[in-house]
Amino acid sequence: MRAGRVGRPHGLDGSFYVLEPSPALLGLGAVVLVDGRQLTIARRAGDDRRPILRLEGHDDRSAAEALGGRQLLVERTEAPELEPDEWWAEDLEGCTVRDAERHVGTVRRMLALPSCEVLEVVRAEGEGELLVPLIKDAVRSVDIARKEIDVDLRFLGAE
Repeated sequence: MRAGRVGRPHGLDGSFYVLEPSPALLGLGAVVLVDGRQLTIARRAGDDRRPILRLEGHDDRSAAEALGGRQLLVERTEAPELEPDEWWAEDLEGCTVRDAERHVGTVRRMLALPSCEVLEVVRAEGEGELLVPLIKDAVRSVDIARKEIDVDLRFLGAE
């Protein structure tokens, strides 16, 4: 599972900012995979929107720079249990979006906006993109097994 991506270094001790973080996966002592190597999170600072990490064995700025842009992954078995009506972003990506029987598009990715998380939906050619907030009024149902999401286009003002 994607936990984030290594951003720019922070300080001189090997710490770095995490881009596109999944905070629940980035706790102190957690093991992340970087280029297939298992590394332990030795330092966690910042907040959930802009976490700062240092990985064990990466103790200076040049080590953080060398990791720049790399994906931070965790094993699915290490992820915490989700509450009902919560999903991992990677499970939603690629899902077909419908309004009842009408095809709307495909989820490109989930974005964390200040007000809520939204799905970025790629529509048919010429129709552009649609942002769908992950709220009950906009999303009727999510079926991860079938990779389908039913939305209310009328609520979204996109009919």
